[in-house]
Amino acid sequence: MAASRTLMMKRLVNTWVAAAVVLVVSIGETAAQDRLGEAAAQPKKILFLYSFGPSFQPWARWGREICKELIKQSRWPLDIQEHSVITARNGDDAAEAKFVEYLAVLDAQRQPDLIVAFGAPAARFFQRHRADLYPTTPMLLAAVEVRRIDQSMLFEQDVVAAVRADYLVLFENVLRLLPETKAIAIIIGNSPNERFWAGDQQRILGPLIANRVELIFYNERAFGEILKEVASLPPHSAIFYEQLAVDGAGVGYGDKEPLDRIYEVANAPIFSQDETYFNGKIVGGPMWSPTEGARATAAAAVRMLGGEKASGIKVRPIEFSVPKYDWRQLRRWNISESRLPVGSEVLFREPTAWERYSWQLALITAVILAQAGLISALLNAHRRRRLAEVQSRQRMAELAHVNRFSTAGVLTASIAHEINQPLGAILTNAETADEILNSPSPDIAELKDIVKDILQDDRRAGEVIRRMRSLLKKAPFELKNIDLNDLVRETVEFLSALAIARRVELLSLITPDALPILGDRIQLQQVILNLVVNGIDAMKDTPTENRIIIIWTSRAENFAELSVLDHGSGISVDKLKTVFEPFYTSKAEGMGMGLSIARTIVEAHYGLIWAENRDHGGASFQIRLPLVS
Repeated sequence: MAASRTLMMKRLVNTWVAAAVVLVVSIGETAAQDRLGEAAAQPKKILFLYSFGPSFQPWARWGREICKELIKQSRWPLDIQEHSVITARNGDDAAEAKFVEYLAVLDAQRQPDLIVAFGAPAARFFQRHRADLYPTTPMLLAAVEVRRIDQSMLFEQDVVAAVRADYLVLFENVLRLLPETKAIAIIIGNSPNERFWAGDQQRILGPLIANRVELIFYNERAFGEILKEVASLPPHSAIFYEQLAVDGAGVGYGDKEPLDRIYEVANAPIFSQDETYFNGKIVGGPMWSPTEGARATAAAAVRMLGGEKASGIKVRPIEFSVPKYDWRQLRRWNISESRLPVGSEVLFREPTAWERYSWQLALITAVILAQAGLISALLNAHRRRRLAEVQSRQRMAELAHVNRFSTAGVLTASIAHEINQPLGAILTNAETADEILNSPSPDIAELKDIVKDILQDDRRAGEVIRRMRSLLKKAPFELKNIDLNDLVRETVEFLSALAIARRVELLSLITPDALPILGDRIQLQQVILNLVVNGIDAMKDTPTENRIIIIWTSRAENFAELSVLDHGSGISVDKLKTVFEPFYTSKAEGMGMGLSIARTIVEAHYGLIWAENRDHGGASFQIRLPLVS
């Protein structure tokens, strides 16, 4: 029993001990998490140190690009502070010492988590004062050319994101695009760093291309002198712009955009090695890309902020990117794109009119095509309509010709009678003249009268035949200036024999005013013939004393009017609108084409024709034709 109680006590003690351990561990984890949360919430402090000043290129552009990439890639909030080694412009040691004191006081409370030095002057500054300022802070050297890095002064927590320059490649690019180049003016400043590069270029390029072109260095010139020089370079020259931080007179140009002023006056194309200057002023070629270099540099900085050892972070030197060229500068200096290296990129190419206004031009083209199609369709319809009109006129002329033959048949008897009269008179006069001539003493005066009578009768017979031939002649539709009054008189005279034969009186009331119209004489005469003959036929059952046809002409404003009135039975009211339709006839032997042809002829003369019933019996047909001024 005692043993059992002892065992239970041991179990109870073990349970309490385990609970205590769990509680202690839980409290410890909570405290650790609180500390981690505080650390995670605190922003990472980064010190950007620029060479010469915050606006001196190309490092200012590199700083902006790396800052954007850091913000994009970092998983912590960032506190980025920026300073510049202004003393690097002229190597003022006393001023540099004061700057060191300033930084020491500024970061006394909390040192940066990372230092980023842009350019060789800033890197050299930190390396000289590292032990006094930030002995344990990791440093990233950015946008520093590999030849300007002092490996002996690097700390174990330092990382280098360098750039590599190949000046022979840069100058070969100039000669490739401009093979006739005789001189290259090199724009570079006179600060200690710039003097280093001027000497390095002379040492490297001199033996390689000195026998091909003349290299002109302006590092010891004042900026005003440089502007005068680049404005009057000899033909077949080029300009290579590297950097102008401090001119030969000791004046700084970081915030004065020296490249812009050089571009305004230069008489030769400008080249450079950094895309910072690729903004419409330089031709282009192999260049460092701050945007591309910033990605690798920012990635290394994030790894350093995360506590990764510098020995494990290796960043390959940033080489020149794919050659890029400004299309505008190529055109300005007449540089053919065929001279560019294979794989080059040509930027800033002005879009063609089609590329710039593609949808507007497409819309205009569509509208033009639609208009062209519509115009073509209208022209085709107009052509077909004109063809139809021509064919219609031809058919009308043929029908009118047939109708004239039909009318001639009606007039045959009267025409034969009218011709027989002068022919009989001619025969009688001829026989009389023969007897006179056979007499012993011919009467010459009588013979002269007989000859005059023969000539008169011959002309009368000839006129009858001429009118018949004119009526039956098949001629094309031809508009001429005629007087409607004359046409009516001629037609009435032509129909006089028929009227006498049918015992009809033709009464013509011709206006004294001239009625000049534009028309076809034969066809208009046919219209009048049809109307008069129809009127004569309509009065066959009318008493002889009432068989009167009135042909009346008048002038109404700008129109000539012709009326043909008869005393027949008139037209049924329900037929007034159909009398001009084809094949309508009130005569058993008629074809029903006369009035239809008459309407067609009148409308071809831009006129009107209509029929009415007279108040006291009979019908009235009226024609209105436009006058010619």
